[in-house]
This record gives sequence, structure tokens and C-alpha cells, in this order.
Amino acid sequence: MAMSGGSDDGEPMMEMNTTPLIDVLLVLLIMFIITIPVQTHAVKIDLPVADDTPPPEDFIDPVKNRLGVTATNQIIWNDSPVTLNQVKQFLAQTKSMVPEPELQFQPDPLSAYLTVDRTLAVIKDSGVTKFGFVGNEQYGSFNKASRMPN
Repeated sequence: MAMSGGSDDGEPMMEMNTTPLIDVLLVLLIMFIITIPVQTHAVKIDLPVADDTPPPEDFIDPVKNRLGVTATNQIIWNDSPVTLNQVKQFLAQTKSMVPEPELQFQPDPLSAYLTVDRTLAVIKDSGVTKFGFVGNEQYGSFNKASRMPN
């Protein structure tokens, strides 16, 4: 009826039975996990409230200038072909207008990088503050390169 410690010489067991200790620790760990409050990963920010009031009747729609580069590397200012020097002059004129007109830039996907880069450098040097890219949806799906045969 007695547990043997590996030898039948009647000596008591010298090592401690750790199974009940591990069982108690696991129960305590489970109780601890259950009592921890659930964490919510929410970021609380104050969003602006939509204003449905119509604009006043004397509200003037701001001017928007469109600058583009065609597939043949022609620079277009509001549907008219121009040179980079003319773009510099137009941007200098728009900087002095109140309110400053918005500049919308739309390069063609097939235009040369160098032409687009030079146009962007002129825009940056002019100090335009209201600038944006338009027509970016045309870059949403590029043709995937065909697989090379093995």
C-alpha cells in the first residue's frame, strides 16, 4: 500500500511530488486570466460634424488650374499647350491672387519621367501652397509583366 521510492529498503521518498503544485498553479493562472478586464483597442478622436448649411450666395467657387503632361510629353495648362517658362510665369501670377487658386497636376501614365520631374521642380520652386494630384485612379492597375519562358 505504500508508494515506493524506487527501492524497497523502507526509506521515505526524498523528492517532492510536483504534480499537485503544478495543478494549483494552473488553476491560479486560469483564475487570474479570467479576472483581467477585456482590453478594447479603440482610439478615441473627435471627428468634425458635417455642416449641411448651403454656402452663402456671395460665395465664389475658387479657381482651379489644371496642369498636365501628355503622353507625347507636351505640357498642358488649362487645355492649352505651354512651355516650362510659361508655367513659371502662370504660377507667379497665381501666387499673387487672393485667394490663391488650386493647382491640379495630372501627368499621363505614358509621359516621360524627366518631363514630369522638371514640371514638378518648377511647381516646387514657385512656392504654390494649394497643390494636388488628380486622376490617380488611372494608375490603379498596371499591366503585369508577362512571365518569361523557362
